Amino acid sequence: MELHQVRYFLAVASTLNFTRAAEHCNVTQPALTKGVQKLEQELGGQLIYRERQLTQLTDLGKEVLPMLERTLVSAEAVRRRAQEFQRKEIAPLTIGLAPSISASLVLDSIAEIAKLVPGLHVELREDASQKLIDLLLEGEINAAMVGDVQDVPARIDDWSLFEERYVAVLAPTHRLADRTSIGIDDLRETILLERVGCDVTPKIQRSYFPEEPLHLGHCSGHDLHLQHMAAAGFGVILAPEHMPRLPTLKAIPLEGDPVLREVRLLAVQGRCYSPALDAFVKYARLRDWSVVLRTAGRARESSGVRAAIGASRPSSPGAPQTKRSATTRQVTTRVAEWQGPA
Repeated sequence: MELHQVRYFLAVASTLNFTRAAEHCNVTQPALTKGVQKLEQELGGQLIYRERQLTQLTDLGKEVLPMLERTLVSAEAVRRRAQEFQRKEIAPLTIGLAPSISASLVLDSIAEIAKLVPGLHVELREDASQKLIDLLLEGEINAAMVGDVQDVPARIDDWSLFEERYVAVLAPTHRLADRTSIGIDDLRETILLERVGCDVTPKIQRSYFPEEPLHLGHCSGHDLHLQHMAAAGFGVILAPEHMPRLPTLKAIPLEGDPVLREVRLLAVQGRCYSPALDAFVKYARLRDWSVVLRTAGRARESSGVRAAIGASRPSSPGAPQTKRSATTRQVTTRVAEWQGPA
């Protein structure tokens, strides 16, 4: 089946006139008729009934019409997307996020990159950490932010971004809501809401409840669903401190901060970075993540990535501000190289 045959058939179906259809497709009428006939031969039946001045679709023609319309639309969309990519009008960036790693962590970085990389098109995908590693190696995603993960393949670059604590998130009416901190013993008597796929839950079980199962109540693969259940009094969530939360919920520290998670950035070694990926990796590695942690539970930090990028690591808050301008210059240079001469 050739696309021009599909186009010829759709033109006839639209006009019910071979002469006007040929003019619409900018071909001769015999060429259009031959194209339609070849399509009919391939589909095994007559699509158009033609007798003197009467032209109409057969039952088969009516049946395949919507499918062929979608086929042509999809083909044209593919062609446009390829042309846009070749003209550097789009810059795709696919980022994987492990469960309980909020999109709020990357939004400011994406906003800054969009100012420097024309046509930035971002896709965020959530999956288990091990699955994200597979997607990286398969080229389905460009970078991933994960928590605790075992046996990272040698082909994966692995950068530690920050360490964060887990807190108890609960309704103000919960019996533990007035505590300044919550101990492990309290959690043993508390119903916990389970975040499906969270890589920290097994760690909590092994480290603090080795001889008895956690009192797990309702569960969900979506953080917002769990928060609504917690607000309704169904139980307590153990959530990372950075996670934005409903204003109707309270976050209370755990005594001694017993549950910690290291958040890491992953990308595949040796692959040519696009300007969008190059910028994202640089911003993520240079960002002062302590700003995010200090404002945990709020929507996002008030300053953008440029204001936070002066420190290369949370442990170096006094890093020189020249890193911000240096990173911007590097990203701008990569974009210029990617776009080529005017």
